[in-house]
Amino acid sequence: MMRAFSAAATGMNAQQLIVDTIANNLANINTVGFKRTQVDFQDLVYLQMAEAGREVAAGIQAPSGLEIGCGVRPASTLKIHTQGEAENTGRNLDLMIEGDGFFKISLPSGEARYTRDGSIRVNAKGNLVTSSGYLVEPALTIPNNTRAVSIGQDGTVTIFSGTNNTATNAGQITLVRFANPSGLRAEGENLLAETPASGTPVTGTPGQDGMGNIRQGFLERSNVQMVQELVNLITAQRAYEINSRAIRAGDDMLTTANRLVGG
Repeated sequence: MMRAFSAAATGMNAQQLIVDTIANNLANINTVGFKRTQVDFQDLVYLQMAEAGREVAAGIQAPSGLEIGCGVRPASTLKIHTQGEAENTGRNLDLMIEGDGFFKISLPSGEARYTRDGSIRVNAKGNLVTSSGYLVEPALTIPNNTRAVSIGQDGTVTIFSGTNNTATNAGQITLVRFANPSGLRAEGENLLAETPASGTPVTGTPGQDGMGNIRQGFLERSNVQMVQELVNLITAQRAYEINSRAIRAGDDMLTTANRLVGG
C-alpha cells in the first residue's frame, strides 16, 4: 500500500511542476520573442515481481511478467521554438526574425548571448543596444544627424542623413543559428546562453543558408497560446486531484485493515 502513496506523491509533484510551467508561460504571453516551455516526464523504475517468459509449467512460459511502477519524474523542460505572431509597430528599430536565427548580444563581460527580442534601441554613443542596454553584435553606430534608418531583409542597414537625406551603408545585422536551439539556457532578460547541448553558434546573413529574414517595423510576439495553456492547466489540475484521491483511497484501505486487525 505504501507504494501507492509514493507513486501518487510523485504524480502530484509532476502536476505541480506543470502548473508552475504554465504559469510562467502565461506570465510571458506579452514578452517579445518568448518561447513557451513544456515539461517532459519519464516513468520511474519498476519492481519486477515476476519475469516475463518464466517457466510456469513444463515447457510453458508466461507470456508476460508482473511488475509494479514507482511513479513519475520530470525529465526535462523543452523550449518550443515555433514562430510567434508578427506585430506591426511601425518603429524603424523594431526588428523581427522570420524563420530560424537569433540576434547576437554582447554582455559587459564580453560574453555572448542570444535573443529573439528585436526591440532595438540606440544608446548615448549611437550604438545599437537591447532594451537592457546590451550591445548588439556586430556593433553598429547610428550618427546623431541621422534622419531615417532602413534595414533590409538581408540585414543591410542604410542611414539617411543631412538635408539631402544622403544614403549611407552603416553595416549589416547578422543572425546566429544553433543545431539544437532547445538546448540553449534561458537566463532572463530575453537572453539565451550557449550550452554543450545547443551546439556551437553559426553566424550567417539573413535570408541565406537557412537563416530567417529580417522584417523592419515588426516585433515577434510570444508563441504562447492562451487557450492551449488553459486547457493544459485544467488537465494538470484534474490529474493532481486524481493523484490525491489515490492517496486517500490507500489511506481508507489501511484504515479498514487496521480495524479488521484490531478486531
